[in-house]
Amino acid sequence: MVTAASRLKIGLSACFSHADPQRSLFTGKTLQYVEQTIAHWLMSSGAMVVMVPCPTGATMRGDVTFDHYAEWLDGLVLHGGADVWPGSYGEEPLHENWGGDRVRDEYDKALVAAFERVGKPMFGVCRGLQLLNVAFGGTLYQDINTQVPDSFVHRDAATYDLNYHSIDIRQGSRLSSLYPGVERARVNSIHHQAIKDLSPEFDAEAYSVTDGIVEAIRRKDAGKSYIAAVQWHPEFHKIGSDTIDDSAMLEDFLRAVAEARRRPAIKADDVQLVEGLA
Repeated sequence: MVTAASRLKIGLSACFSHADPQRSLFTGKTLQYVEQTIAHWLMSSGAMVVMVPCPTGATMRGDVTFDHYAEWLDGLVLHGGADVWPGSYGEEPLHENWGGDRVRDEYDKALVAAFERVGKPMFGVCRGLQLLNVAFGGTLYQDINTQVPDSFVHRDAATYDLNYHSIDIRQGSRLSSLYPGVERARVNSIHHQAIKDLSPEFDAEAYSVTDGIVEAIRRKDAGKSYIAAVQWHPEFHKIGSDTIDDSAMLEDFLRAVAEARRRPAIKADDVQLVEGLA
């Protein structure tokens, strides 16, 4: 029997619904939550999933920190949600609607820094890919259709997760080894921001066929802790559909998590803050 103690414990970053005095329920309260599909995707492997609430703020009591979560959990998944604040990569918003969520950015960057300090694997989905790129020094297109000429419409509000396009997988990459013989694949597309300048920490592993947008990244240095991310939502893959199978990516991440779990634990107090991360 698989016990709770033997199962992998995966931290899932929180989405934020900020205090709204006009809201009829939880009036004026900040809500933190996860999207159900991605939690179920991770649990499909047998892993236990824990949302990591923000341990800072005016209502916080006690001494729990991001480092405590990073030491206790085995890996981290950063999932989708609001735009990244352009100030996180040194820019001003080009439009009032593209201001993003600065509070969530600071939370996510602090979470990434904590897991980086203890060498735990991380995987990003959609906003998670964008945040990881920014956290390690990259930049973003605030709006693909505005800033990339002749670009594909990567987010369609009417079709949402039924909006698809093709990607080219870079041959010889780790991602290509997960899908042997596959050079081109179909993915969902639910974003209007994307990587502009790729962080020097990462290699691009896939690109949008129509406009060259980076669709998957992976840490260059195999000697460092595992970090990979994709721009699409693998958790939205439907069994039997013609979109890229999600299972290989999930298995690859969890294999890295299991390997890291077997190594001697690193205490956050024993290492210095990662340069450039919150």
